[in-house]
Amino acid sequence: MKIHGEAEVLRIYIGDSDRLGGRLLHEAIVDEARKRGMAGATAMRGMIGFGANSLVHTAKILRLSEDLPVVVEIVDKPDRIAAFLPILEDMVSEGTITRHAVRATFNCPMRVREVMTSEVATVAPDAPLSEVLKLLLDKGIKAVPVVQGRKVVGMVTGGDLLNRAGMGLRVSLHEILPEDMRGEEARKLDVAGKTARDVMSGPVVTVNIRARVPEAAALMASRKLKRLPVVDDAGELAGIVSRIDILKTIATATAVSDTLHPQLPQGLGLTAGDVMLRDIPAILPDAPLEEALNKLVATPLRRVVVVDQENHVVGIVLDGELIRRFSQKERPGLLRALADLLTPGGVRDQAFGVTVGEAMRPDVFTVPQGMPLTAVLQRMVETGGKRLVVVDGEGRLRGMVDRDTVLRIIGGGQ
Repeated sequence: MKIHGEAEVLRIYIGDSDRLGGRLLHEAIVDEARKRGMAGATAMRGMIGFGANSLVHTAKILRLSEDLPVVVEIVDKPDRIAAFLPILEDMVSEGTITRHAVRATFNCPMRVREVMTSEVATVAPDAPLSEVLKLLLDKGIKAVPVVQGRKVVGMVTGGDLLNRAGMGLRVSLHEILPEDMRGEEARKLDVAGKTARDVMSGPVVTVNIRARVPEAAALMASRKLKRLPVVDDAGELAGIVSRIDILKTIATATAVSDTLHPQLPQGLGLTAGDVMLRDIPAILPDAPLEEALNKLVATPLRRVVVVDQENHVVGIVLDGELIRRFSQKERPGLLRALADLLTPGGVRDQAFGVTVGEAMRPDVFTVPQGMPLTAVLQRMVETGGKRLVVVDGEGRLRGMVDRDTVLRIIGGGQ
C-alpha cells in the first residue's frame, strides 16, 4: 500500500564510535526510533568528513583507526518528528541535527509475510514442560509452536501452562521472580511429568503467508488469539505473526497518512470513548492493598485503577509491578504471600500492612476519551501499554481501551 504525503527528515551527524550508556550512539538512536514507531530510520557510515572541530575523519586504509562519520536519517510525519526531536536532543551531546521538509511516498507492508517473524522457536511434542517454560523465558515470548517436522500440530501458550499444567503464575510474572522461586515453579512442572503434547492447544489455527494483515487481525480477534503460526502453501511453518506485529504495522501506516487511507480499516476513525471498556475496577488510595489484590485477581484486565474521591486517576495497581517491588531481599515473606495470592486458588487472608497509595504506580498511561483510535494505537505502540486508561477532560476515570479492542476493529469488527 502506497501512502503519499508531507513528511520530514531528521539527519543526525555523529561519530562512528560515539556512545550512549555503553551502546553505540547510532544504534541507540535507530532502536529508540523503532520503539517509538517512527516510519523509518537508517544509519550510514561516511568515507570522509569533519565536524565543528575541523578534524578530518577518513576511511583510507592507513587511517582506519580514525573515528568515521555516521549519518542517521529518520523519516516521519512533521508532528511525529517534532515529538521525537527533544528525545533525540537529549541523546546527542556532540554532533549536528538538521530537519528538512520533504514530499514522501511510504510503502506500507500489508501482507503477513512482510511483518511476521521468520525465525521461530519451536518445541517437539514430547518436550518436558520445564524446558518449554525455560524457552519462553529465555526468548522473551509468551507462546511456542509444537511441531513435527515442519508441520505445526499445536501451540503451547502461557495460558495453557496455567490452565492445563497447574502453573501458579503467568509467564510474564515468572520473568521478574527471583531465581529460586522461578526454579521452584519449574520443578513443579517436572514433578507433574507432562509434556508439550499434554497441554498444547489444538487443532492449531494458522494463517497463510500471503494473507493480508487485516485478515490475520480478523482471524485473531474472532478466535481470541494473540499470535498465529504462518504457513506456506504446503502447510509448513514459515513464521509467526503476533498481535503487536499487526498493531505496529497499522500504527505506522496511520502515522504517515494525512487522512485515514481508504485501504485502512475505517473503524479507526472512531474515538477511545466510542470503544472503551466501561466496567473498570477502581479503588481509593487509602484502602488496604489486599482489597486491591482481591479486585485484581477477579478481573481479566489484571489491573486496578486508583482514583480519588472525585474519580480523578491518581495511580494504578499492576500485578507485575507488585511482584517486582516485593522481590526486594528484605521482604521475601511478603513476596511469597503475594505470589500465593495471585495464584488461582491461593490464600486470600494475608494482611500486608500496606495501603494502595503506598503500593500503586503513580504514572498511568492515559488517553482522552475524544482521542481518535489512530492516535490511541500509536500511543499503545510508543508506550508498550496493552491497556490504556481513558479519562475525560478533567482527568476522571471513564474507561479503558485495550489491544484486543483495537485488533478487532483492524479486522473489520466494531
